[in-house]
Amino acid sequence: MSNLFYQTKSPRPVLERAEGIYMWGKNGQRYIDGSSGAMVSNIGHSNPAVLSAMREQMDSSTFGYRLHFQTESSEKLAAKTAALAPEGLNKVFFVSGGSEAVESALKMARQYALTKGQSQRYKVISRYPSYHGCTLGALAITGYTPMTAPFDPMMQNMPKVAAPRAYLDGLNADDPATGLHYANMLEDKILEEGPETVLAFIVEPVGGASTGALVPPAGYMQHIREICTQYDVLLIHDEVMTGGGRTGRFFGAEHWRTTPDLIALSKGFGGGYVPLGAMVARDDIVEAVMGAGGFVHGFTYAGNPLACAAGCAVLDEIEAHDMVGNAERMGDKLAERLRGLMQRYPLIGDVRGKGLLTAFELMTDRTSKAPLPSELNAHARLVDIAYENGLIIYSRRTRGGATGDHFLVCPPMIVNEPQLDEITDILDRSLKSYMTEIPQFFGAI
Repeated sequence: MSNLFYQTKSPRPVLERAEGIYMWGKNGQRYIDGSSGAMVSNIGHSNPAVLSAMREQMDSSTFGYRLHFQTESSEKLAAKTAALAPEGLNKVFFVSGGSEAVESALKMARQYALTKGQSQRYKVISRYPSYHGCTLGALAITGYTPMTAPFDPMMQNMPKVAAPRAYLDGLNADDPATGLHYANMLEDKILEEGPETVLAFIVEPVGGASTGALVPPAGYMQHIREICTQYDVLLIHDEVMTGGGRTGRFFGAEHWRTTPDLIALSKGFGGGYVPLGAMVARDDIVEAVMGAGGFVHGFTYAGNPLACAAGCAVLDEIEAHDMVGNAERMGDKLAERLRGLMQRYPLIGDVRGKGLLTAFELMTDRTSKAPLPSELNAHARLVDIAYENGLIIYSRRTRGGATGDHFLVCPPMIVNEPQLDEITDILDRSLKSYMTEIPQFFGAI
């Protein structure tokens, strides 16, 4: 019996140790961390340089409240982060996780509007489906019904536009007209809500758990930037999952050379070694808010010196070993292997992603895009089969949380080709096993 509880009662072994892309349970089995936890352990487990930096910081101090002391590690990490951020975004506010980073961006956007005398601006447009965090503020802009519905009466629900799922809508994602089509939905929503009431638009450059590594269609990211500028709406990039190099660029939006006004960053930023995240903001936004009395917001552990020391070491390791470049190279090879599995298994209806933020989606028919019946719980079942075979993957439901089963395959950025072969082999065996459980859709194999 355990005193702990989480979302489910799925039994899992006690973790004994972890190193590189591998984890060992006390049950004696070795597991490949094929999802980097929840797309967190970007540089792999038990990195000696990071552990050494943490020990060194522990010998100095483990906590210094930000209102009482500046710390060298937090100043150093802020400088490193600003150097990596787009031009003009030089102000960094540390937090402990992705939900906190998103909340911080929302509150900064609102306080900035107040400094300009725009108190009527409060609406934050997001997409459906989407996921931006589990706090009430972040849930209000999340488009994932099973997670939001229980708390609807407690939230100020915000307007949504359709996520650009071109593959489901029968559109060509490489056609710039497709990108414009989805971007125009944002402009239409701004006009519908009243531009004077719209504060911000938040978007993941590459989709995360809610859309399964959805890559925006051609032109989309550029058009939404133009629309936000036109209507004086702040653009927030949720880089909680994409930031840190996983897509083959340190920030996912670099693929489209677009610059937001605010960035939310976490997960791979701390690499799983410590709870760490950040909001990165335009200089003039922060200066206006600070000049008007300060940022009315904060967390006890923001800028914790031990967390920031670990974060500095994580960024150093990413740079020293060209992990962003490796994510791009290995991501291309992983996508090739997943497409190879798609040729073998009609169950796989789509493969997508950027770098090592990669996913595949299950369907009963590739032409109609019909999903498997939700009562099969395929998103959970295939995860369990793969886990039994020694591979950890991450699943959610693509179509608002109700139907559509997708699986994120996102190993650490240190992965090599032989390890990709291991991952592919276990996926192959796991898919073959699952196919035997659903012969009514594809017949005997």
